[in-house]
Amino acid sequence: MVIDPELSRAETLPSEHYTSEAKYRQQVETALLGGWHVVARRADVRAPGTVLPVTLGPGSLDEPVVLVRQTDGALAAFANVCTHRGATIVGERCEGASSLRCPYHGRLFGLDGRFRSMPEMEGVEGFPSGRDDLTRLGVAEWGPLVFVSFSPREPFEAWIAPVERRVGAMGCAAWAFDAETTYDVPSHWALYVDNFLEGFHIPWVHPALARTIDYKQYTTAVGERENVQIAIARDGEPAFDLPDGHVDADRSVAAYYFFVFPTTMLNFYPWGLSVNVVEPRGVERTAVRFWPFVRDASLRDVGAGGALDLVQREDEAIVGRVAEGIRSRAYRRGRYSVLQEACVHQFHRTLTAWVEGPPPTEPHP
Repeated sequence: MVIDPELSRAETLPSEHYTSEAKYRQQVETALLGGWHVVARRADVRAPGTVLPVTLGPGSLDEPVVLVRQTDGALAAFANVCTHRGATIVGERCEGASSLRCPYHGRLFGLDGRFRSMPEMEGVEGFPSGRDDLTRLGVAEWGPLVFVSFSPREPFEAWIAPVERRVGAMGCAAWAFDAETTYDVPSHWALYVDNFLEGFHIPWVHPALARTIDYKQYTTAVGERENVQIAIARDGEPAFDLPDGHVDADRSVAAYYFFVFPTTMLNFYPWGLSVNVVEPRGVERTAVRFWPFVRDASLRDVGAGGALDLVQREDEAIVGRVAEGIRSRAYRRGRYSVLQEACVHQFHRTLTAWVEGPPPTEPHP
């Protein structure tokens, strides 16, 4: 299914892309497998010798991963799976580790993932080999976050570059983490993304938010697979103090809403950064974890970045209604608003291209 590249002619994704179990599995094994995903906070693996087990794509990919801060300070990610009989190796976070040992038969690995030793293996021909090392995965650190990709289709630096060019100088790596909030959205993950990618619904769904921004000046910038929505503050509402030379220096920006395919949402406000960690859990369920990183607590509850719980609850309710209606025999696909839905169109084109394109490459030991 190809989405017409001309927005004025294009039709939206057919409903089966949101309702079919087979389509969902295709999305998991292509778009999600080859993409970069937030898995942890950098602070959780800061000290050398720290080992942290995480799950990449809980409910979708379900890949056990171990993050390892090596003795030289570099961060590595490996499949948390023993190369002997497949047992998971690390069960809980620990610090001061010098090696990784499988609890099943004692196979030992270095913090670099290389096989070191295993008892009772005398007489095995061609052993050990590179296949006995742990499988290395793509890993990257950006700001306060750690990203992992099972089989990245592109380097992380190219993937995050559009965000870095616009807001990288804000120094979000040093901002303080606040409490996590998790929401259970009763819909397909792409419906949640669709909703995030347009401000078209703000006057109808988010009346309180609409009072803080100038909807007539709401703009978008669409890249190759990423985009940003820019909300402009009404008079008297909080806005960024952008430096001279910044692309938006002459505008009262209330919020930057970044989306980078397939699931990363980075929301910058004058008070700090809110990350939507989107976790597809099935055709009809998506978990969304909100991670706030605070720069200025005095601005936390005002402007476009205030009342985020209310905004999320409103989004949850309307996306739930779409999830209910999109299963109707009366609906198959619609048309895009040329003025307001360029980001949704781009997401649909990227998703279909990844799903129907060549499969992701396999990770290497």
